Amino acid sequence: MTHPDPAFSASEYARRLTKTRAAMAAAGLDILFVEDPSNMAWITGYEGWSFYVHQGVVVFHDADPIWWGRRQDANGALRTVWMQDDRIFGYADHFVQSTVRHPMQDLARLLTEMGHAKARIGVEMDNYYFSAKAFTTLCTELPNAKILDATALVNWQRAVKSDEEIAFMHKAARIAENVMDGVIARIEPGMRKNDLVAEIYGDVIRGIGDDWGDYPAIVPLLPSGTNAAAPHLTWDSQPFKRGEGTFFELAGCYRRYHIPFCRSVFLGTPPDFLKRAEAALVEGLEAGLDAARAGNRAQDIAIALAAPLERAGIERGARCGYPIGLSYPPDWGERTISLREEDETILEPGMTFHFMPGLWMDDWGLEITESILITEDGPASCFCDRPRKMYLKD
Repeated sequence: MTHPDPAFSASEYARRLTKTRAAMAAAGLDILFVEDPSNMAWITGYEGWSFYVHQGVVVFHDADPIWWGRRQDANGALRTVWMQDDRIFGYADHFVQSTVRHPMQDLARLLTEMGHAKARIGVEMDNYYFSAKAFTTLCTELPNAKILDATALVNWQRAVKSDEEIAFMHKAARIAENVMDGVIARIEPGMRKNDLVAEIYGDVIRGIGDDWGDYPAIVPLLPSGTNAAAPHLTWDSQPFKRGEGTFFELAGCYRRYHIPFCRSVFLGTPPDFLKRAEAALVEGLEAGLDAARAGNRAQDIAIALAAPLERAGIERGARCGYPIGLSYPPDWGERTISLREEDETILEPGMTFHFMPGLWMDDWGLEITESILITEDGPASCFCDRPRKMYLKD
């Protein structure tokens, strides 16, 4: 069965597989098993809301990958992956959420039948989707294999984006801009938060023109007033109030590629301390963007950001950014590089980050962020084009 609307070209998938195999060889792996749905999609094109059960892609050096998962979800694989139908394997439903058997028993059986019972197998041990039970079951069922930690092996191959990926991210950026424009136009005192979130989701999913919107990996985050000190609160039915600020942490998403975009809105006249914080944050953002150059290090962005904030008496202990691209819930980051002072990763053209220097103090918060692309020459370019400021509305 041929996927009617493949996300990427055959040459793009071949590039990804070549990079993955090279990383496997460097790590001494015969086989790589990935359960992270982002890595599954990146390697094979698989798409579906099936990551609540065990599933994965097995990568070999000398054969096409296989997709393995719940039998009913194999129909989704038939319609989305680039491999031939005989590279798709589904396990019986009695493995699902069973107390007497585990899906990894089926995977072990399959690998044994394929002649890999003694292989060096890499697995994503520190990953949302690969459980401790999955690991211990594989070890029990494949006693002659070596099960090795390959956490983030594929994630690192995704760090530098191809032109095809960057094109998707530009589409996501147009969606993100439109979503934020809608927030700023609609928010007013007395409006219930859940009503605004309903409009946000409408803009996210409608997309822009023919570029339809996908569901972001993180829900809208929009705490207000003193609650803005907590960066990961969502929404309730409380009304927005005059005299309070709200930060909006949102993302445009196109075919699983994300552009996070954050701005803050104050209803009324903000206090002087918040204006000072805004000025320092914008100055730090612009200094960080200037430091985000190919050949510099991830830490240079964080160091550049810190200086204006420190002069304003603002201390923040959190990292100020992370890589972005293709992702699934519960996180739109790629979980590799961190923009913080101890990360010495060299920046390369084609790397993409959410430069995210949010301020979360004891009783207030402020977010003004940019998603950025490291370019061949000069400072990073921003995917979105909106003023870096705290928006004010009466």
